[in-house]
Parts: sequence; C-alpha cells; structure tokens
Amino acid sequence: MARLKEIYKKEFVPALQKELALKNVNQVPKIKKITLNMGVGKALQDANILSALVKDMTKIAGQKAVITKARTSVSNFKLREGYAIGCMVTLRNDRMYEFLDRLINFAIPSIRDFRGVSSKSFDKNGNYSMGIAEHIIFPELEADKTDHIHGMDITIVTASMNNDHAFKLLEKFGMPFRK
Repeated sequence: MARLKEIYKKEFVPALQKELALKNVNQVPKIKKITLNMGVGKALQDANILSALVKDMTKIAGQKAVITKARTSVSNFKLREGYAIGCMVTLRNDRMYEFLDRLINFAIPSIRDFRGVSSKSFDKNGNYSMGIAEHIIFPELEADKTDHIHGMDITIVTASMNNDHAFKLLEKFGMPFRK
C-alpha cells in the first residue's frame, strides 16, 4: 500500500471528519484520480519529439502514456483532425498516491524560485489543476539525457462537495499553497 494512502486512511480521514463537521465517514473528501497531460504543438513538425515525451511521461507516471489526437481541424495551425498532438496519463489507486507523494515532496520543492502553488486553481466542483513549466523537475528523469523540455498540466480530481473541502484535503496532504 502506498505511504500516503495509509496516512490518509489512518490520520486524515478522522481529522477531516472532525474539522469539517461531517456526520458520515463517506462524506470525507478523497482523491479520485490524477490526470497528467502534455500538449506538444511541435509534434506536427517532428514526430520524434512526441515519442521522447511519451517515454518521459511513462517514467514520471509509472504507467504507459496514451497519445492524444486532434479532435478538430484548425487551418491557422496547419492542424488536421486525427493528428497526434500530445500525450496523457490517468492515475488511480496506489500509483496515484505514489505520484502525489513524489509531486509534493520532491518535484514541487525543486522548482526554481518557488513560492507556493495558487489556491485559486480550483474549479467549482473541488478539482484542482496546476501547470508545470518544465517536466524535468521529477526525480525519475535525468536532465542531461532529456532533449526536449516541455510543460505539463496536472489535474487532481477530488470527491468533495465544494472547493473548501478539497482545499483542506490537499492541505492535509502537504500541498504547498501560497499564503
């Protein structure tokens, strides 16, 4: 069992239930899934860039990345429907908790001039999204062997009633929110 999952079940659930004044244990917010996404516009000119980034994302996530394709054609970008333009991974269960642990404890603190993540990036349903400028901040990747540095979007989907509950949940996990 993942370290954070065990801590969540033993410590965070009772603490959140008491803090949020919830009557039922099943009302306590939890993380459903984490989605990683990379949109690679340069993949239209060079397919090798996309394959390298798929390998990098597979190392980061611990499971194979799926190549995403364009849904519609956009003539200004010379993009046709069906062109490969990015990659994504959806993490659940133990892999999700292990990724969250690495993100919070290793990757985010290694960002240069880091002052905290925004607490305003919640949608109305309690899901949190953040962007990372360089995907090489993860400890699984070696910066010297990576040819292409690219950004990444991370979305944490929670089963919470509102943004306040989701904020308290991520705060318990140790997400370094900006003060």
